[in-house]
Amino acid sequence: MSGRGRRWVATVAAVLLVLALGAEQAGAVPPPPPNPSDDELGTTRAAANARAARVGRLTNQVAQAEARLIALQADVELKMEEANKALVDLRAAQDEAARARAEATAARTAADGASAEIDDAREALDEFAASSYKQGSTVGSLSAYLGATSPRDLLDRAQLLNIVGDSQLDALDDLEVARTDKANKDSAARAALALAADREAAAGRAKVAADAATATARRAQRDQVAQTRVIQAQKTRAERELAAARAQVSGLESQRQRYRDWLAAKQREDAANAASAASGGGGGGSAAVSVRGGVRTVISRALSQLGVQYAWGGGNAFGPTRGIRDGGVADLYGDYAKVGFDCSGLMIYAFAGAGFHLPHYSGYQAQAGPRYPLSQRRPGDMLFWATGGRIHHVALYLGDGQMVEAPYSGSRVRVAPVRYGGIVPYVTRLL
Repeated sequence: MSGRGRRWVATVAAVLLVLALGAEQAGAVPPPPPNPSDDELGTTRAAANARAARVGRLTNQVAQAEARLIALQADVELKMEEANKALVDLRAAQDEAARARAEATAARTAADGASAEIDDAREALDEFAASSYKQGSTVGSLSAYLGATSPRDLLDRAQLLNIVGDSQLDALDDLEVARTDKANKDSAARAALALAADREAAAGRAKVAADAATATARRAQRDQVAQTRVIQAQKTRAERELAAARAQVSGLESQRQRYRDWLAAKQREDAANAASAASGGGGGGSAAVSVRGGVRTVISRALSQLGVQYAWGGGNAFGPTRGIRDGGVADLYGDYAKVGFDCSGLMIYAFAGAGFHLPHYSGYQAQAGPRYPLSQRRPGDMLFWATGGRIHHVALYLGDGQMVEAPYSGSRVRVAPVRYGGIVPYVTRLL
């Protein structure tokens, strides 16, 4: 029998037991109800068990599909971070290229200016040489000596012309040095510009690749969401068929259970009549409760939110809250406009009932209390899942291989079988 079937039978039994105890307190046990035969029960249960087996298979398929969906969600988040890094690198490369272009432009302008100064100086020197050493004379221009009044004056004027010529040649040499230096800087600036352009192009290619990888991851996730919904729909139909089959046999099972409850009440009445001390069976009732008081509170608070929609970033110590934007998957589902829980928000609400104040991050919740091996898990422990060593999901263990969780965007708080793919090999225990 599935977990849901056991819970249904237990609920019916509890109601009938209350009725039986009420009759006992009234001092009379009613006549025995019909007690169906084992053959009757066996035949009707076989049909229900066949449908239950199909529900079980579909439940496993849903769990596998959801595990794949969670893995894809983690992959999308990683790809988004890589895309963010590529964007930062691209902007840095673009800034570097812009600085290199400005420096190259300035170096080219300086080199061109130096070349122009060289050309002007050489033209002036050529004019001086043409006027001073016309006709091959090494003494200087004849007009430079026309005003001389003595041989001494003539010699001074010749020396002056030589000095002027030498200074212009020296200036020309200085300009040549400056032009060479600026040409070298121009060459270095162009080389730096080429390197910056290469880095900018590489960063641009990395950004395109990262965006493409993110888009591919998101498409894979959307496809998985569609597949998961198809399987979930099949499971829902199978559950309806199972419910119909159980409805056919519930009459016999209820009769058998009522008979057992009647028999137990009759035995208690007989024992009470035999010895009044034995009628106070409260100790046994309290001993049957194996779940610790604080854990019972935590589990009850978590189960009280079954069906509440998932909202990334939602949930606090007082209940569901509006989700927040994540720039990715949660935004696609409109979690920022929903009121609900994410996985760690549900833990915050559940444990607040026992006086614990947990942070809104599953990785920190894993460090909130003592850790025990997964094999030693017990009701009330927190289970965790990780990808690449980084925790990204948390659920509350209920016992009997079941857990309660807020799984992912587009889903609701639900009870599900424990998924062992990607599970962390320890539990965190606060109670």
